[in-house]
Amino acid sequence: VQLVESGGGLVQAGGSLRLSCAASGFTFDDYAIGWFRQAPGKEREVVSCISRGDGATYYADSVKGRFAISRDNAKNTVYLQMKNVKPEDTAVYYCGGTWGSVFTCRGGSDYVAYWGQGTQVTVSS
Repeated sequence: VQLVESGGGLVQAGGSLRLSCAASGFTFDDYAIGWFRQAPGKEREVVSCISRGDGATYYADSVKGRFAISRDNAKNTVYLQMKNVKPEDTAVYYCGGTWGSVFTCRGGSDYVAYWGQGTQVTVSS
């Protein structure tokens, strides 16, 4: 099982970034996929989740209106489009596969079956 994030980097406040999460080794279509982030000294938090197939999504209040999650089941890939980023978005971003729905995914890290290794996003002011 592998989840591989990419697309992180250094970006100025107000800029944009697109993260990708490529999955292999499990039945991708059976899992809701979430993006989570962890800043230094803080707990890992849910950023956004997308359902297996009906397009349902969830966004944390802190990113609502700025981030957009999407998935391409043909490519086993989930994306997180980040716009108007802020310094407080600085964190390591992880994707995680959750058996179940968006509702389960938004429940947090405890429900994640598979994790990626993370990608660093740094937003400069």
